[in-house]
Amino acid sequence: MGVIEDDEPPLKRVKGPLEESKSLPVDHSTAQPVSCSLGDKMARPLTSQGDGETIGSQGIIKKSEFIKIITKALYSLGYEKSGALLEEESGIPLHSSVVNQFIQQVTDGKWDDSVAALHMIGLSDETIVKSASFLILEQKFLELLKMEEVTAALDTLRNEIVPLHVNLNRVHELAACIISPLQCVRLGISGQDTEVTTSRSKILEKLQKLLPAAVMIPEKRLEHLVERALDVQRGACVFHNALDSDLSLYSDHHCGKNQIPSQTLQILQAHNDEVWFLQFSHNGKYLASSSKDQSAIIWEVIKENGHMSLKHTLCGHQKPVLTVSWNPDDSQILTCGLEEVIRRWDVSSGECLHVYEKSGVGLISCGWFPDGRGIFAGMTDRSICLWDLEGRELECWKGQRTLRISDMAITEDGKRIISICRESAILLLDREAKFERLIEEVGMITSFSLSKDNKFLLVNLINQEIHLWSIEGDPKLVSRYKGHKRTRFVIRSCFGGLGQAFIASGSEDSQVPFYVMKR
Repeated sequence: MGVIEDDEPPLKRVKGPLEESKSLPVDHSTAQPVSCSLGDKMARPLTSQGDGETIGSQGIIKKSEFIKIITKALYSLGYEKSGALLEEESGIPLHSSVVNQFIQQVTDGKWDDSVAALHMIGLSDETIVKSASFLILEQKFLELLKMEEVTAALDTLRNEIVPLHVNLNRVHELAACIISPLQCVRLGISGQDTEVTTSRSKILEKLQKLLPAAVMIPEKRLEHLVERALDVQRGACVFHNALDSDLSLYSDHHCGKNQIPSQTLQILQAHNDEVWFLQFSHNGKYLASSSKDQSAIIWEVIKENGHMSLKHTLCGHQKPVLTVSWNPDDSQILTCGLEEVIRRWDVSSGECLHVYEKSGVGLISCGWFPDGRGIFAGMTDRSICLWDLEGRELECWKGQRTLRISDMAITEDGKRIISICRESAILLLDREAKFERLIEEVGMITSFSLSKDNKFLLVNLINQEIHLWSIEGDPKLVSRYKGHKRTRFVIRSCFGGLGQAFIASGSEDSQVPFYVMKR
């Protein structure tokens, strides 16, 4: 079993463990050198292979590793000629001669030789050597069974695999295959592909993951390094508000403050009194506003310039309209009067479809089931009720479940209802588990907002603070934000930007503070 010498041209070597192996002929003949005039002129091995050299401004990148990773990437992308020429010109082979020999022997099914070559690689971790030997001998065993050489397969199992003392459960499964070939199918270990070359390529994939990276460079290593670099740049970008498709390798990524809305584009003037609530539709085509003037307005976004035009004025309430809520497909909208009734409207026509009320009790908040087939509401008697679209009561939780504050929410899975149950506490009501959790605050709560992923809650307090809570599992206070002004009115905050990474807040000083959210 001769060792391939280092001076063998890279164009004659096996290129790598995965996609390279599929290019090998079935008759195992050695690949011929690629004819290339560029290689003839440029491919002159350097006297030094750059083992001690570094590149880059900080001198921390080892040249040999850098070139090997580029070579590996070229082969992975299918540029085999370019990969071979880079090996030739740089004088830095992708693999050592022993590793090339090992890869070739596994590809050719020379199992005993490949186990011997494995020991010649010089691995210091005996556990890795045994595990790799197990993979190779397991493939040998399965191929022998496939060729119906049961005696040879049994000999391999007894005298080669068992003495490794690795993965005894797997050994028992292999033994069962000798007794019953159907056992292989049931256990999923017959699943060596019909094509022997493909199954051996998969063994090389497993070996590549098992062996140290310095021996066999992991697949797509260059892509992984570049992605990590982009992740770091994205994470360090304070005002990041750009899509991944906008990231480029040509320059370092940085979002300026101009990514944050900072100019007034349009002033909407149609209400006759204070505007109490605003909410965009899920598809972003409409904006709904509610007012103390006892009306709500649906505004439509004009595609051409992004401005808004009045679509419908919704009249019918006898008291100020506290809040609005869009159904999941934005075809209908709810409006809730102050301790009055809830109205359901058709967005297209502006027609009132249904009025929800309960005798002797006023309604103060509203929202939709996630499937759009029903609504929920908070009552002045501090109860929470669920109705179907026709107004039939489905469930009702009585007691101290809500305050006379209009903020309520339900998670997308419909399992949890969130409401302000005391001046300084928020109730997380699990409908299925019949379990309640509380978020206890230090001061009076004026409003809250649930994130789209249902993982976080923004809570506005009367003391001019905004608290960010994680509500996965036990509630946990994540961050506090200050900067907005509040003396008389209910101030609301919301999540915004790409991935809801920003927080915008109202303020009585005519400013709109923006905060970068740190989760």
